[in-house]
Parts: sequence; C-alpha cells; structure tokens
Amino acid sequence: MIMRDLDKDNIFNYINWNDFSLRCWDKNGVCDFYEDYSGQTMFMKIHTSTYDIKDLRLNWENPFLFYDEDGDGLTEMAIRFVDSPKIKDRSKPSNSYVNRQLEGRIDWVSMAVDLDNDNGPGNEFDFDFTIGFQGKGFDYTDQVHKVNNLRGMPEADKFFMDPRYRQLTEFLYPDHKSAKEMIFKRGEWSRVNFVYDEDDDCGRWERVEFYDPLDPFKIGWKNGGIDNNKQSDAAGDRGEWDMDNSGKGKLYVGKFDGRLHLYGAEWGCWRIDQNANYYQGWDRMWMGMDRQPGKFGTVKYTDKDDNGFFDYIEYDLDGDKKFEMTIDLKALGLDDRCELIDISTFKYKDYTSMMKKMSKSMWKNAMTAVQVAHKYNVQTLWYAKLMQALSVRQQYNNGYWLQFYIYKDLEHTFMQKGDQEKLKQLTVAYYSGNWKSMLK
Repeated sequence: MIMRDLDKDNIFNYINWNDFSLRCWDKNGVCDFYEDYSGQTMFMKIHTSTYDIKDLRLNWENPFLFYDEDGDGLTEMAIRFVDSPKIKDRSKPSNSYVNRQLEGRIDWVSMAVDLDNDNGPGNEFDFDFTIGFQGKGFDYTDQVHKVNNLRGMPEADKFFMDPRYRQLTEFLYPDHKSAKEMIFKRGEWSRVNFVYDEDDDCGRWERVEFYDPLDPFKIGWKNGGIDNNKQSDAAGDRGEWDMDNSGKGKLYVGKFDGRLHLYGAEWGCWRIDQNANYYQGWDRMWMGMDRQPGKFGTVKYTDKDDNGFFDYIEYDLDGDKKFEMTIDLKALGLDDRCELIDISTFKYKDYTSMMKKMSKSMWKNAMTAVQVAHKYNVQTLWYAKLMQALSVRQQYNNGYWLQFYIYKDLEHTFMQKGDQEKLKQLTVAYYSGNWKSMLK
C-alpha cells in the first residue's frame, strides 16, 4: 500500500510499529481514520506480496483518489479505480502467480460525492451517492508518474526478499486531474451501478457501497439479496442498475418522487430504514454492529417501456415481502421523461448546486402539500417534527416523508368518502409533483 502526500500534511499509512502491520481502519470516533483518507490525497494498493507481482508499477486499487474540493482538510469526493487481475490459466487457482497479474487496464470505477457538503469533525465522511462503471474500461499505461524518493542504499538491496520496489522510478495510474476524462471519454463501459444513501448513515472512508441487482427481500451478507455485498448497508440505501449502459451514466430527478435516479436503469430498489437504526460502518461487522432488520419496507422501481425512466413503482410498506401497492405512471396519464443530467463535466460546485436545487424543490412541494392537507381538513400537527428543516439534507429527507404521509392521509380521507375523482386527482398530483393542482 502506497500513500502519496499530495496535500503535504505529512500523514501517510498508519502503522503499528510493534508488529509492522498496517492499521488502515483504526480511527477516532465514527470515521476519523488515522490512515490518510482525508483531504487531497490518494493511495495505491494490492493484496499480495511484491514478489508475486510482475510489474510493480501497477496496483489493484490504482489509485484511490480523495478530493478536498473546498480546502477544509476533509474529503468531499472519492474516486476508486480497480485493475482486476484476469484468469489466464483456469487449471490453476485464482491466487496463483499466473492468475494474479495486472494488465494496466481499469475495468471498475466508482465515484462517490458528498452532495450537501455536510462533513465535518465527528462526521468526516458523509458521501450521499455513488455511481460506478464496469466493462472493458481503459488502458492507463500512458499515465506515468515519476518518483524519486523510493531508492535506498543499493548496498542494502541484499537484505530484502524483493528489492525491486526500492528501485522503482515511476508508477502508472490516472491522477486527480485526468480521472474524469479517463472515465467518461476513454472508458468503454457495459454496466452502470448507482446507490443513494437515503438514511444518510454511511461512515465509510471511500464511498456509499453498492447494492447488487438481486432479490429485493432476501437480507444478509452473501444471501442473494440486494445487500449481498458485505460492505453494503443492510437497509437504508437505494440501488439502481443500468445493465447495458444505455444511459451512459446520466442522471435525472424523478417527477414522481423528486429524487435523483440513474437514467437507463432497468430497475431499482429502495430498502427503507427511515430512522437509520441499522447503521453502516466500514463493513457490516464494524464495531460489532452486525445487525439487520427482521422487517423492512421495500420500494421497487421498473422501467417498463424501456425509455430510460422509471414508470412503474411497487410498494411493500408492511414488510411482508409482498408488494401491496403499485403505481403505473403511464396508466395515470403521466409522462415519465425528465431532464437529463450529464455529470461528465461536473465540478464539485455543480453537485452541491444540484443537491440544493433538489432539496429546495422537495421542501417547496412539501409546504404546498401542507396547504392541501389543511384545505381538506387533514390534521398535520403530528408531523411537526418533519416540518422543521434545519439543513439541506433535512429539506430533502423531511420534505419527502412529509409529502408521503400527507398523500396517504388524504388518500384515506377520500377513500372513506368514496370520492374516486378526488383519489385520482390526488394520485396524479403526488406522482407528478404538482400539489398545486389540488388547491384549485
């Protein structure tokens, strides 16, 4: 593991000098890691010994980039590049020498962003979403970075089992400046993954960990559900998957929920953990928090007309693993198409502006929903807590839930009255984001 001290804070690897072991995940509090993951920094890493690597200029995580976009010493963005070893001889184990060599080709990328820039002391990492790319990727062997401080005394080479790393004069990797160009212009991708941290509890140093496009209801590490990945949140995140890269990594804000979605995704799934009871650390067993809900709400999104936008939403709100409510936007006469967001040229300020715009719109719609509730004599006092939004994140989160609860309360009111016309009007208003139509 190699750290490069780009922000000149003299923080590198955190090493236990009693046994010469890297302690990469030792920390203070929730996520103040002693390893240098904060600020404008980077590392390269591979889980093997140097004598098993043919070309020491290459690494598996090559590199992991951390961006300090506002100069506060903390990380607002992280990009992880992976050069996966390819199986070249299937007659031999995957960890044999021939099958663990790198090719100088990045085939897996993730980009994580703290959209509302709410990290700080005690909350050093607060990434809100991650987008990732898989496929043929790109060759990076022309990304040469010279180093001149690895060489020790040549006479001491004989004391090292593999002295080659002391003789290195360069590493090959995409850097902070070239990273986005490599991803969006050079990369050949066949799949795009997306996850949004809806319960805002991700304390990882690197990213909001991806869900897998598997069973919406099975839960547990390697159990075949969307949280199959050990480092993913058991519940609370929303995953979406574009399995043919038809959307080219573009995003959109859905009219039906005011949230950020992956264009081109065939389907998606949100496993609800409204109060963040099932906390995600750096993995599921972090600090002994190996807990997962016995019951959880699930929302599934599907692009049935294959135009890149979700148009069919299914809800299991009682946790019985059966969808009891479905919404077909096309059947409601609603256009599922939305304005596309191309993040390939985004700077960090564009992400924060996007989040502010999304949260402001969510909150504005929620306040209009309150007016609609009052018009139809629906009580809102029990939502007083939700009607206080002290941050961009709370506008987003409280605004969503306030609208949803008012929608369900109004639905109950109209059902009791048998008013089918108002029920239809309400459903259209909610899923089009046009609460004002209920005030006419």
